[in-house]
Amino acid sequence: ASLEQAAAPGVSSPATIPCMPQEFDSAGFVAYVEALLPRIPEDERRIIAIAGAPASGKSTIAGNLEQHLDALEPGSAALLPMDGYHYDDEVLVPRGWRPRKGAPHTFDVGGYAASLRRLKANDEPSVAVPRFDRDIEIARAGAIIIGPTARLIISEGNWLLLDDEPWPMLRPFFDHTVLVVADMETLELRNRQRWVDYDFTEEMIRAKLDDNDMPNARLVYQRSTEPDWIINT
Repeated sequence: ASLEQAAAPGVSSPATIPCMPQEFDSAGFVAYVEALLPRIPEDERRIIAIAGAPASGKSTIAGNLEQHLDALEPGSAALLPMDGYHYDDEVLVPRGWRPRKGAPHTFDVGGYAASLRRLKANDEPSVAVPRFDRDIEIARAGAIIIGPTARLIISEGNWLLLDDEPWPMLRPFFDHTVLVVADMETLELRNRQRWVDYDFTEEMIRAKLDDNDMPNARLVYQRSTEPDWIINT
């Protein structure tokens, strides 16, 4: 049974992926996926990709979903954050890319694809994947260990649905795709607050917003392929 063949209570169960994306709020999405989990055989694995603009809420949604499913069935779900595949500043600075850290060209897409391939195969005792530590702006290698009991992998990041090379190479690994949507005004306010919390000056905040965060947000919504599901935040 595939994910698209199950439905939450009160939702019709389509035989194939619907032509138009289904829309949810955050709570509705968690409830929907909860109903899907029992349909995944114990010897199989599914990967959900959750894409969205910076500060759209995708990381919070993915984390809440993983915690909820793990409480229901310990070890059944695991997180794979795309941000762990940032190029290090030792790569970005010499290339002049440091001010655009987080843009599509600042990620090791092939490394991320290799982790997806290993997780999809599920033929190892465990798979170690990196986690990005925002406090020190460094990806911690092997910070997350994903074991074989995880039938649902929840991966989140800005560019998972980007239709510009080399990102489409990821698409075959995803069983279902999600786009988290928020309006630009809300995104700017959330991103601003993020940098305020890091004690950035107004000049630094303005540079972050104008030169990176908001251009990235626009690119996510202009160049992402249509998802299976949409979450409105």
